[in-house]
Amino acid sequence: MITLVRRAAVLGTLGATLAACGTATEAPRAPRPAPTASSAVPSRPAPPGPPTLAPGPAGLTPVFEHGPRAREKTVALTFDADMTADQGPRAAAGERFDNPRLIATLRRLKVPATVFMTGRWAEQYPDQARFIGRDPLFEVANHSYSHYAYTDDCHGLPTVPKERMRSDVERAYAAFEKAGVRDAMPYFRFPGGCHDRAALEELATTGVTAVQWDVVSGDAFATDADAVARQVLDGVRPGSVVVMHCTRSAAPVTEEVVRTVVPELRRRGYRFVKVSELIGASDDRR
Repeated sequence: MITLVRRAAVLGTLGATLAACGTATEAPRAPRPAPTASSAVPSRPAPPGPPTLAPGPAGLTPVFEHGPRAREKTVALTFDADMTADQGPRAAAGERFDNPRLIATLRRLKVPATVFMTGRWAEQYPDQARFIGRDPLFEVANHSYSHYAYTDDCHGLPTVPKERMRSDVERAYAAFEKAGVRDAMPYFRFPGGCHDRAALEELATTGVTAVQWDVVSGDAFATDADAVARQVLDGVRPGSVVVMHCTRSAAPVTEEVVRTVVPELRRRGYRFVKVSELIGASDDRR
């Protein structure tokens, strides 16, 4: 499996390959002589990568919950694209784990957002994953491959064994790459939000920042869009991260909630941003 550090290089290679799409392979070239001191061109610094947080105590995976409170009124809407490894038969039978109408509404309203995607979702809906991943309005982050929990007793979810946690994260990134998602972010959301010290230790070498939230929308399995919208509007503060879902079968009212929440928060003076902007504004970033 690729590591997160190698993943960045692989993504760059994939982008170049897609751009070249169908060109012939070049013939081998003779090696160039090393430049002399007089002819050497100073190398340019590599562009900075996405902002992340510094490791936590003892090198643990850092955990981000919200942005600065005392600065401008920003808020990040995040959407979990959930699908477990064993839900393929349900999808084949017609159950919809995607929500194209929600994504279209976000585009129409010009709302930046972060989509925390499972690898299994990207495999089920590769075209949608690619379109989301290549739209500059959005950023794709990691929500595990299988949406299995990283702790015991997490909302009834099956559990990923400790020794497979890192490979589960890496498998999700591999699924994004296969679907054509460019530059997936080094952010990880634990399924169910459940984590403990052991999980933070296991993921430390992947280089991800774990992203939680401070506003629970309550859209999962909800049928009252007005109640969900009120919960979001009552909870948002400057720097908030709102958790919602991008799965029609499990969160059928989310698109309606967005149509209510977005204009009202804008009326209150809020600006919508991606999670990366909130992390970039954090005093704990590296």
